[in-house]
Amino acid sequence: MVHGWMQASWRRLVELDRRLPHALLFIGPAGLGKRDLAEALAARLLCAAPGADGHACGECATCQLRLTGNHPDLYRVVPEAQAAESAEDGAVDTAAPAKAKSSQIVIEQIRRLQEALTVTGHQSSRRVVLVEPAEAMNGVTANALLKLLEEPPEGCVFVLVSSQPRHLLATIRSRCQQWQFARPDADELRAWVDRHGEEGRSMLALCGGLPLAAERLLEKGADEMLSRFIADVGRITSADPVRLAGQWEAWLKSKEAVSAGFGMVQLADWMQRWVTDLATLSLGGRVRYFPAHEAVLTMLVARASVAATLNCYNEFARIRRAAGHPLNARLMLEDMLLRYARTLNGYRP
Repeated sequence: MVHGWMQASWRRLVELDRRLPHALLFIGPAGLGKRDLAEALAARLLCAAPGADGHACGECATCQLRLTGNHPDLYRVVPEAQAAESAEDGAVDTAAPAKAKSSQIVIEQIRRLQEALTVTGHQSSRRVVLVEPAEAMNGVTANALLKLLEEPPEGCVFVLVSSQPRHLLATIRSRCQQWQFARPDADELRAWVDRHGEEGRSMLALCGGLPLAAERLLEKGADEMLSRFIADVGRITSADPVRLAGQWEAWLKSKEAVSAGFGMVQLADWMQRWVTDLATLSLGGRVRYFPAHEAVLTMLVARASVAATLNCYNEFARIRRAAGHPLNARLMLEDMLLRYARTLNGYRP
């Protein structure tokens, strides 16, 4: 599927057709639809008879192989954890303890790809390699892929998808034609909000104007979790931060949070965005992420100095970077909430 805000880019890709470079790098914020565009391009390149709109026909033998996940000339290089999530749709095997899946693209995957690409394509002269997210490669893995980009097999098109291109090797970026994607414009966002209502508007603001990220939150029932979050951070001046940290620890372990995929990273991200709005308000700016709760934010800003709010913003940027692998989740929650409460002068240890 190619989303409305990606249509202009899609038409350019279709026009290039056989003049496509051997490697493309799709760059833009997560939740924009870059992966969907890459999948649509792969489908077109492998299709025997694309339609007038450039899309794969969905009916030829090669399309049928792709749709059943068995196309021998389509290679998806993704982290093991991401592949397992897509295959199982969140299902958990309770028969035996599950081994933790890697969130990285590992060197063995690139070695298998190198071996596979030494064989001539099965269905046509074209083969497609999708790497997503490309920043999930470490240095060794990235260098192995670089060798393929430097001496690409004939007829092979590499499509790398990245939300954090600065984490990629400069040499990999230089070997790819880079396509930059921006957030949808105001008209496209208004059309999206019309379809999803007020809950959609709140989620869209929280996600910084990224429709697919907002849709994922809505699908996971995050509106109820967001309501709890707002209630908790809005009353922190009268609540014990240490006690609230314990409640949040239990919340993250609850069936509700686990089934929605809501963990420490998402919670820390929401906290950082909440503090960002506090800092913006303290400087006379406009609320960006939580516009529906501007009254609460304004009340809290009145309790803190500009310097304290900006310092809290900087501290939360550091906390957010460490949230993916906290050594002790309870200590991280306590640290986060104590810093926030002290900033608002509402907590006296």
